[in-house]
Amino acid sequence: MEASEKDGNTLRFAVAFTAVVATSFCFALRALVIDDWGVEFGLSETQKGELLGVGLWPFSISIVLLGFLVDRIGFKATFWFAAACHVSGLALVLSATGYWSLYFGTFVMALGNGAVEAAANPLIATLYRRDKATWLNRLHAGWPGGLVLSGLMAIALGARVDWRVKVALMALPLATYAALLVRGRFPVSERVSAGISYKAMLAEGGFLSAGVVIALVMLEVGRIAGLNSLTVAVAIGLLTAGYAAVSRSAGRPLYLMLVLIMIPQAITELSTDSWISSLMEPEMTRLGLQAGWVLVYTSMLMFVVRIFAGSMIHRIKPLGVLAMASALAALGLFLLAGATGPAVMAAATLYGVGKSFFWGTSLGVASEQFPEGGAITINFMAGAGMLAAGILGSVMLGTAQDHATSRALTEYDAANRTTFAQTYLSAPRTGLFGSYEALDPKKLATAPAADRDLLMGVAAASKKTALRDVAVLPAVTLLAYLALIATFRRRGGYRPVTLG
Repeated sequence: MEASEKDGNTLRFAVAFTAVVATSFCFALRALVIDDWGVEFGLSETQKGELLGVGLWPFSISIVLLGFLVDRIGFKATFWFAAACHVSGLALVLSATGYWSLYFGTFVMALGNGAVEAAANPLIATLYRRDKATWLNRLHAGWPGGLVLSGLMAIALGARVDWRVKVALMALPLATYAALLVRGRFPVSERVSAGISYKAMLAEGGFLSAGVVIALVMLEVGRIAGLNSLTVAVAIGLLTAGYAAVSRSAGRPLYLMLVLIMIPQAITELSTDSWISSLMEPEMTRLGLQAGWVLVYTSMLMFVVRIFAGSMIHRIKPLGVLAMASALAALGLFLLAGATGPAVMAAATLYGVGKSFFWGTSLGVASEQFPEGGAITINFMAGAGMLAAGILGSVMLGTAQDHATSRALTEYDAANRTTFAQTYLSAPRTGLFGSYEALDPKKLATAPAADRDLLMGVAAASKKTALRDVAVLPAVTLLAYLALIATFRRRGGYRPVTLG
């Protein structure tokens, strides 16, 4: 490779890397101020979960739709669209007056995050097509790198600084990648340069995988628009049928399995990270530390692991790495649910190392095994993961806490002839996982000291219950990856597929 080409690739990688850093600023700062939003705007745990979720699932709308277009409009235009979404979404959040203005501002920023992924993943797969898993891990080291930077900045500002000041920090990486983007020149994608047709790309993804993504999108669109179940089902069927008519392919069974595995895997990483500061707040407070240090610490681990993941990927192959990562994440989350004192950081270490390998290695496997799918096979998989984390995972963790709190207070009242549930729980609300009652933050704020201590203890226990529940998911992905390893061994071992 000539020196000029290497320099060009370095700049292109810098654009993609810095843009990924910007997406993680959006994610981390929202996670760190979510409790401030809850107090200022009177939000339930489930509503907070919905706001954390909308920071994830609209990502899939832009990543999937732009997956169809990125080869035609080019990488640079896609990055500029992302920058426009980040600027306008940030303005909406900073001027928010309640739940829905927070929701729509976060929605627009999440569209920008998806646009970054839609361009960055196929770009890196094109630039480093002979070592995709290694370089996609390095690209996505920008995610934890941004989490660390934004987390340290927010912690340094302190709890008394208004949440708007912390959220405004998102402008820093946004301005940086926009400045780099002005200088960048970008090649055509690997698929286009290899002469693979657009229809062949669609066929490689297949309508079954498209149907998974479409179903997840329509579930949330139906919730927001108030559509009934029949309307949502019909829309899913029509859109999937439309993709089938164009692609004329159900897709590869192996690829469909990778998409399905991505769902619990993304919930394990992204949904848990959305909640981790809030979930660990009671235990970290006992240690005299801000809860945000858990996110910062696990993100530092992730940054280092992703930068140096290549050696392990070459040694035990991508699927072996993913199986090992699933085992570590499952064990770490289970221990984290019951950890106290210094054991919290030990358990967080296991979880942090495990989750580090998930995203980049999974996308690398999809691109290495199905290169003819180009942007579609990478972006469908990333879209399914973000959709599941946003629509299902974040809300599931919030609802699990509300249910556990409600159940504990009801049981306490029955045993002690008190009325805590009647006094401090909200009226029944409806969420994705059905009806629930939540601890009312405004009533909690005005409760007598003795009542508040009991209620906070119940809430702290419910957070640990949620962590224990989510530990089941990486155990499921471990079994799936072991099955895939056995399948590849019967075929002679894991080998990347190359074009040309």
